[in-house]
Amino acid sequence: MSHYDILQAPVISEKAYSAMERGVYSFWVSPKATKTEIKDAIQQAFGVRVIGISTMNVPGKRKRVGRFIGQRNDRKKAIVRLAEGQSIEALAGQA
Repeated sequence: MSHYDILQAPVISEKAYSAMERGVYSFWVSPKATKTEIKDAIQQAFGVRVIGISTMNVPGKRKRVGRFIGQRNDRKKAIVRLAEGQSIEALAGQA
């Protein structure tokens, strides 16, 4: 898998933005990706040094439209800690 297939999108929330100030970034990633693949993809895509990764599987919520009940897709979230003094410039303007 290339890093374009592994990294899907940054997590956009108040909690994620406050963590960016401490050098911790959150991404939605491919559910099949491993921690080492995620680490390599982030280092290759953004040119930073990753020192820690936590991952979690987030189950999809049930949603109802009228009388029809469906479910959103399950997702995987990766919380990435960067080396001291490093940041991802592409996401720095959003925080």
